[in-house]
This record gives sequence, C-alpha cells and structure tokens, in this order.
Amino acid sequence: MKELKRVIISGGGTGGHIFPAISIADQIKERNPKAKILFIGALGKMEMQRVPKAGYRISGLPIAGFQRKFTWSNFLLPIKIIKSLLKARKLIKNFKPQVVIGVGGYASGPTLKMANMMNIPTVIQEQNSFPGKTNRMLSKGSSAICCAYEGVRRFFPEEKIILTGNPIRKKVVDIAGKKKQAITFFRLDSNKKTVLVIGGSLGAKSLNKCLRKNRKLLNKSDIQIIWQCGKLYHEKLSVIFKMGKYENIHLHQFIDRMDLAYCAADIIVSRAGAISVSELCVVGKPIILVPSPNVTDDHQTKNAMELVSKDAAILVQDLDVKSSLITAIFDLVENDELKSSLSSQILKLSITNASERIVDVCEKIAFTK
Repeated sequence: MKELKRVIISGGGTGGHIFPAISIADQIKERNPKAKILFIGALGKMEMQRVPKAGYRISGLPIAGFQRKFTWSNFLLPIKIIKSLLKARKLIKNFKPQVVIGVGGYASGPTLKMANMMNIPTVIQEQNSFPGKTNRMLSKGSSAICCAYEGVRRFFPEEKIILTGNPIRKKVVDIAGKKKQAITFFRLDSNKKTVLVIGGSLGAKSLNKCLRKNRKLLNKSDIQIIWQCGKLYHEKLSVIFKMGKYENIHLHQFIDRMDLAYCAADIIVSRAGAISVSELCVVGKPIILVPSPNVTDDHQTKNAMELVSKDAAILVQDLDVKSSLITAIFDLVENDELKSSLSSQILKLSITNASERIVDVCEKIAFTK
C-alpha cells in the first residue's frame, strides 16, 4: 500500500485553521509514523507557536493581509507577497512533497500557488460554508477541495468538491457516561437545567453584556449557567460576581474540560465558528447560535444558516442579543419537544472521521496525478 511520506501543510492565523491542520498531520502520522511533515505558516501568527508545541516543524513566510483601513503597511504588501512566493518555492523545492495541503490563512496563498506552478498536487481544506477569496482563487489549480458544507458548491468546481467534514477534537466531543463527573466538576445542581454559554477564548462582547445585565434574573431562575466569558472580559466580570451571590452562574475565563461542559449542558449558546459548529453537530445538544459580526465575509452567519435551514439550530443575530437571547434561552429550556427535534436534526449533520476522509483524499491525489 502506498503511503504519504512527505507532506506540506500550509495556513493558520486562527485556531479554526490551525487545529484542522494539526489534526490532518496527526492522522498522516498515525498511518505512517515515518512520514515527514512540514508546516508553512505566516511569521508572527499563532501557528508559529502552536505547531511546534504539537510536535511539528514549521517555517514562516513574511506574508500579511490587506488592511481595510488606511495603513502604510499596505504599500509593502506586494513586496511581502513576492518574498513569500520565492521562499515558498525554495521550501517546496528542498522538501519535495508528494502533496501540499492548504487549510486557509495568509500563508496558504503563496504556498499553494507556488505548488500549483511547480505541478505538485494540492488539496484545499475549506472549513466554512462561505469560502474566502484566497481559497476561491486557489481552487482552479487544486486537485481536490475537502469541504464541510454543501453550500460551497456554488463557489468551487463541482468535480473537485469532496464532502469530508471538518476535523474535530475527539477528546472534546467524548461526552458519553460523564454526566456525574461533569456535575461534580462544575459544582452544579443535578436537579436544575444547565445552559452552556461559550464565546471563544477571547470572549464575545454581546453575550457577556447580555448575561451581565440579566445576572439577577438568571440567578433567580430554575436554570444554571456555565459561562465561558473569555480572556478579555474575565477580570472585570469576576470582580462584579464576587460582589454578590450568584450560585446559579458559574463564570470561567476558559474551560479546559469542554467534554464535561458539553456533557453537563441541556442547551448550548455559542458563536458559529466552523470548527465549533462541527463539534456541536457531534455533541448533538440543542443549540442557539449567535454568529460573530467581526469576521471576514460574515462567515459565521453563513455557517449558522447551514444548520438553521435544516432545523438543526436556533439563530439569534448579534444585534438582537440584547432583546432576544434571554427569552430564547428560557423558551428553549422549557420546550422539550423542540429540544428533542433540534438534537435529532443536528446529529444527522455530524461527521466524526473527517481527518481520515481528508487523508484518504490526499493519498488518492498524490498517487494518481
């Protein structure tokens, strides 16, 4: 059986790009422990720290994005692109990969472009339902495009699209049989319904403002809240919550045991990042999605609508959080029929073996072109 022995994976910038990249690399290594994998990222971005911690080698390109507001750095962008293309060419030439995988982010552009020019097979892994401009441009030269949503079909060549799903953190979605442990871990009341509110590692301003404003109402209710408020907001919020008794509200800067949080939750309120949505599909709990308005091309709303259109989630727009979120939470908690329906529908969208599927595609591409 032929195996992938030399692979370049390029991209990053956010956890939503970096995690799938590492997950794909891990799957390649699981199949072939002797495989050589080189990551190519963008200098100064988080992949330059995260990838080495995961045990992989990474080289950085001096690439950067175009700033929508006026800045002198935009005038240097053409020079950075040329330097990045030349460095990517040198890295590819020296490493001699069988296939180059792009996961999105600044670095994937020059890397996959140069690989295409050098006639090396390339595969795009598109996490979102609305692909970015870079992946749309790269799709013309790529051999295959691994997607998580059917909605991308209008952006990419139909014959190249393969529905693989997004790689997920398997430890995070392993929730079976952990209910008692979860209740103990978060110091919950086993007789109350639990709502998990997660806004990302930095936090979600609208969600935090809403819960802060309604903290007394929530604390008097028959529900309890596990609230990940994020790094930017934790210090200020923790001071407020120390000033009063809010036994029903459990405030966290970050939740290390997301498996236990998912397990404890009766319903979940979340942003709609691509990887988060893919995890939530596997977890199968009733969810309320509040897409972040601060992402390129409004990706998160489009991700959310992929679920909402299939009756698999409830949507509350960020602008409506103040007026609608608390009501939506209480209504869903009390509606057992709707909760059951949402759980049933979202589980139909779950894909647990995305990494395996993506590596299958890469192997096929590498040995048939």
